[in-house]
Amino acid sequence: MNTLVEGAGHFIWPLGFCSFLAAFIAIERLIALRPGNIMPEAVTALLARGDLSSPLPRRDGDTLGGRLVHFCKKNNPDTETFKAYAQMELSQLERGLFLLDTIVSVAPLIGLLGTVYGLFMLFPEKGLPNTATLTHGIGLALTTTILGLLVAIPALICSNYIARRLEVISARVNLAVERLLALLPPAPPPP
Repeated sequence: MNTLVEGAGHFIWPLGFCSFLAAFIAIERLIALRPGNIMPEAVTALLARGDLSSPLPRRDGDTLGGRLVHFCKKNNPDTETFKAYAQMELSQLERGLFLLDTIVSVAPLIGLLGTVYGLFMLFPEKGLPNTATLTHGIGLALTTTILGLLVAIPALICSNYIARRLEVISARVNLAVERLLALLPPAPPPP
């Protein structure tokens, strides 16, 4: 592993930054998207009972499900307004994922840039490269490619897993929205 880090030269810094950022985003999103942080049992029970007058426990009020129930109770919204609010809440769950997708694309390109640079170093201005230049150039080319892929592959797996998890959450939230809309009292007719 030490030779991988040393062999990457200056390309280790952007690849290391991409690796750190991908790990941070993936861990943060996995924690934020736990079921208890989205639709806790108290909210699910309230929806199952169909009783909007019951108070939610304080800790469940700041979850996505709790905010939907609170918005519904406070505003008595029409269907379109409530669905737009729910969609806005769902979009907040995607926070930072564009960076993870960008890292999936950029890390192999940084590795490719290191490969091209390493091969470029093999051609000195005059004559043939010496053994040290040849070894350094090929080592740089190989290690940057390997490190770029070692960053991109786990980031791609995390990105796909989180995207699937968001699809499941979206389906559950849409179901909760439909249930809350059914529990709302009918709107008074316009005068």
